[in-house]
Amino acid sequence: MFKGGNMNKMMKQVQKMQADMAKLQAELEERDVEVASGGGAVKVVATGKKEIKEIIIAPEAVDPEDVEMLQDLILSAVNEALRKAEEMVAAEMQKITGNLNLPPGMF
Repeated sequence: MFKGGNMNKMMKQVQKMQADMAKLQAELEERDVEVASGGGAVKVVATGKKEIKEIIIAPEAVDPEDVEMLQDLILSAVNEALRKAEEMVAAEMQKITGNLNLPPGMF
């Protein structure tokens, strides 16, 4: 099916892609995305590993009479930060995998 040279070339390309992906994953773990909600009242920083690194709440956002609003702002910012982190990872992985159409989460 494959001639020796073509198979070797393909295997080298796959090994290079795997090495590039491992390097990129390590780099993405160090990269952050930041999202704000409520006009900056709540800020969330997430890593490329899709972990929340920091939540910053402006003092004026803390209203004991309206805790639900603060909870909604935090939830909104956290979800958006995780979505942006996922997009960042997907975009960077696409640069390596090209048009291989690999299933999400494969690497």
